[in-house]
Amino acid sequence: MTEILKDKRFFIRLFTIALPIAFQNLITSSLNMIDTVMIGKLGGVEIAAVGAANRIFFLMSLILFGMSSGASIFTSQYWGKEDVKNIRRIVGLNLLAGLIASFIFSLVALFFPEQILRIFSEDLAVIQSGSAYLRVVAISYIFTAITYAYVFTLRSTGEVRLQVIISIISICINAFFNWVLIFGTLGFPEMGVKGAALATVIARIVECIVLVIIVYRRNYAVAARWKEMTDITWEFTKNFFQTISTVVLNEFTWAIGVTMYSVIYGRMGTDTLAAMNIAATVEQVAMVLFMGMGSAAAVMLGNEIGASEYERTYVYAKRLLIIGPIFALFIGGIVIILSPYILSVFNIDAVVNDYAQKSLIVFSLYMWVKVFNLINVVGVLRSGGDSRFTFLLDMMGVWFIAVPLGFLTGLVLEWPIYLVYASILFEEVVKMIVGMRRVKSKKWLKTVVG
Repeated sequence: MTEILKDKRFFIRLFTIALPIAFQNLITSSLNMIDTVMIGKLGGVEIAAVGAANRIFFLMSLILFGMSSGASIFTSQYWGKEDVKNIRRIVGLNLLAGLIASFIFSLVALFFPEQILRIFSEDLAVIQSGSAYLRVVAISYIFTAITYAYVFTLRSTGEVRLQVIISIISICINAFFNWVLIFGTLGFPEMGVKGAALATVIARIVECIVLVIIVYRRNYAVAARWKEMTDITWEFTKNFFQTISTVVLNEFTWAIGVTMYSVIYGRMGTDTLAAMNIAATVEQVAMVLFMGMGSAAAVMLGNEIGASEYERTYVYAKRLLIIGPIFALFIGGIVIILSPYILSVFNIDAVVNDYAQKSLIVFSLYMWVKVFNLINVVGVLRSGGDSRFTFLLDMMGVWFIAVPLGFLTGLVLEWPIYLVYASILFEEVVKMIVGMRRVKSKKWLKTVVG
C-alpha cells in the first residue's frame, strides 16, 4: 500500500480524469434526486409512475453506454497512439449506432407506453401517470444519444472539464423548469408529471446543442466533419461493430435483468416500488466517485495499452482494484449514518421510509463489492477489449443468480424487501471472485487497434 501512495503520477492522472467525471455524475444524480423530491410532493403514486417510466430510459441509456464505452476501447488506444484521424471515424460510427437505437426507443415510448408500464405495475393510476410522462420525455432520447457519443469520446482523450460545464447548465435548466412546470409557478400551468417530463426534454436539448457548438468551435479531437466520419473502410467498420456488439449485448442483457428487479418490486406493491426508486436515487449519488474511477480506469489503462506499456497497465489495474473498495467502505458507512436524514426530505409515509432505509443499509454493506466489480468490468477488463468475458460474467451474475433469487425470495417466499434486495446483490460477490481470477490471468491485456 505504501508503494501505491508514493506514485504521484498515478494519482494525478487518476483524479484529473476521475474527479470531473465524478462531479458530472454527482450533478446528474443530484438532478435525479431533485426530480424525485419534486415529484414526491405529488405523492407516492407519482414517484412509482415516473420511476417505472424511467426504466425505459435506463434501458436505452445502458445500451448507449455500451456503444459509447465500446467505442472508447478504440478511442483510448488511438489516443495513446496520437491517431486523431481514426478517432473521428469512431465518432461517426458511434453517432450512427446511437441515433438508430434512440429512435427505436422513442417510438416505443411514444406509441406503446401503457403496454410497457404494465410490465412493472398492476396499479392503474401508476400506469396512467407513467404513460403521460413517457409520451413527453420520449422526445429527449435522440438528443441524449448525440450527447453520449461526444461525451464518451471526449473522456477517452482525457478531456473531462467540458462535460462538467454542460452538466451544470443542464441541471440548472431542468431544476428551474421542474419548479415552474410541475407546480405551475410564474404563471405557467400546473402540469404535474408531464411538467417534469417537459423540463427533462428542454434540458436535454439545450445540453446537446451547447455541447456540439463548443466541441466544434474549439476543434477538439472529436470534432469530426461529415467527410471524416464517413471516410471508413468495410474492415474498419466490421472491427468496430464486432467489438461494440458484445459490449452492447452485455449492457442490454444486464439492463433487462436489472429491469426485472423493478418487475419484482412492482409486484410486491406500490410502496415497495416507490421505496426502491428512492433508494436507487440515493445510491446513484453514493456511487458517483466510483463511476468516475471506473471511467478513469478505462481511459488510463486504454492509453497505456495503446502505448504498449503492458506491465504498467497491469500494475495500475491492481492499484485501482484496491483503492476503489477501500474508499467504498468509508462512503458506505456515511450512507448508513445519514440515511434517516436523507429520507426525511421525501414526502413519503412511514412504510415507504422504513423500506427505503433498510434497503440503503443493505446497499451500503455490499457497496465495496459493487465498486470492485464496477472498476473491474467497466475500467480494467474492457480497456483491453475483453468484452466477451465481461458479457458472460454479467449474464451469469444477473440471470443465473440475481433474478432467480429475487423472484424466489420476493414473490414466492414473500420476504421483506430489504432481504430480497440482499439476495439479489449476492451475485456481486460471485462476480468479484470470478473477475479477480480473470485480472490475475492477464488474458484481458491486448490491443484492439492496429
